[in-house]
Amino acid sequence: MPKVVSRSAVSSSTDAKPTASAAAALRVYYCICGEFILVIEKSLAALPRRRTDGAYIIRCRENETGKAVIFKLNASTSVAPVLVERSGAYERQYGFSCPRCNLLVGYQYTPLPVKSGPYLYILKGALTHAQGQVPKDAFEGLEESNDTA
Repeated sequence: MPKVVSRSAVSSSTDAKPTASAAAALRVYYCICGEFILVIEKSLAALPRRRTDGAYIIRCRENETGKAVIFKLNASTSVAPVLVERSGAYERQYGFSCPRCNLLVGYQYTPLPVKSGPYLYILKGALTHAQGQVPKDAFEGLEESNDTA
């Protein structure tokens, strides 16, 4: 039986400029329970925020105001919409939940599938970039209770 010899060479240069693919690092976000939820080309902190609830706005389609954001969402979907009252009007939201713990992590206005509408919204404080860590804004805006029983 012939002897199999394999060789490999790794070449690198400190003078080489970074390529576009190396500069475009993907960011991964997890639910508070540790489940993988979102991979996206931008940091959530770099995305615009919605005034009504502080949710991060992910543009799903290109239009005259901007390019679509590339992302992949790993979440369970809700077929039935939820009606939310916003300043005298009602808003229909189709929710996305963590497949492990059912925590609501985002929503969109249009029925399924994901990315069927112009925007997808990720709720403030629902995702973290470090697995097993609660995000800083998870409890933002909640008042502490001073109940003494």
